[in-house]
Amino acid sequence: MNTDKFYIDGTWVTPHSQSELDVINPATEGVITRITLGDDEDIDKAVRAARRAFDSFSATSKEDRIALLGRIIETYKTRMEDFSDAIVKEMGAPQALATESQTPSGLGHFEETLRVLQDYNFEETIGSAQIYREPAGVCALITPWNWPLNQIACKVAPALAAGCTMVLKPSEVAPLDALIFAEVLHDAGVPPGVFNLVNGNGPIAGAAMARHPEVDMVSFTGSTRAGVDVAINAAPTVKRVAQELGGKSANIILSDANFEEAITRDMVGMCSNSGQSCNAP
Repeated sequence: MNTDKFYIDGTWVTPHSQSELDVINPATEGVITRITLGDDEDIDKAVRAARRAFDSFSATSKEDRIALLGRIIETYKTRMEDFSDAIVKEMGAPQALATESQTPSGLGHFEETLRVLQDYNFEETIGSAQIYREPAGVCALITPWNWPLNQIACKVAPALAAGCTMVLKPSEVAPLDALIFAEVLHDAGVPPGVFNLVNGNGPIAGAAMARHPEVDMVSFTGSTRAGVDVAINAAPTVKRVAQELGGKSANIILSDANFEEAITRDMVGMCSNSGQSCNAP
């Protein structure tokens, strides 16, 4: 695993930045490994690779993207154990949770995206109007640590299906699964520059992604505080911003519900994953 490198333009490259961060296993409080935290120059290199790849990848056919997603799914399946082991270490997650929930969630997003893409119409006639659905462009994807593969896959899979190119910045405290994910996409034959990965923190790498003039869209999942910063940095270039910010789901129990069953179920949902789930009551 290339913990000291970034995946840019189809290859593992030595970062410009020399800043490093220990990756800690929360269950043992021991250091697993060290990663490099990217800077503005690293982000710029990744974004420009995505920009160069956009014209050709956005012109690929739906059939080509269907085939690509299929290859990613099959390659992903061969790395399930590696994903689970990484999540156990970087999140301190129980083995069962990593194996039965965390790792399969990423695969599920690719399978569902493939199912939707197979019947999706990018062109549609409505009355006298012709509707064309085109890729947004170069996408900056910023993901959290609590469901790392789930959040990575639910951004990357539809971006690939739509013909977008992208730069991913996973959570710097849980980056190992993302490095394996980059290996999966590489082995599945994702063209150089279409998918790029730079590790880093929000104030430096995340901000550089949000304000970069060659980024067309930012998709961010994380805290409300960080989301405000993303929106502020993205505003001068008037790029699209999609955000899923912090909060807890409402726990609504109607009068005809079985109260004991509802509370029991919701307590399990609230406590699983140490309560760190966006949809926990």
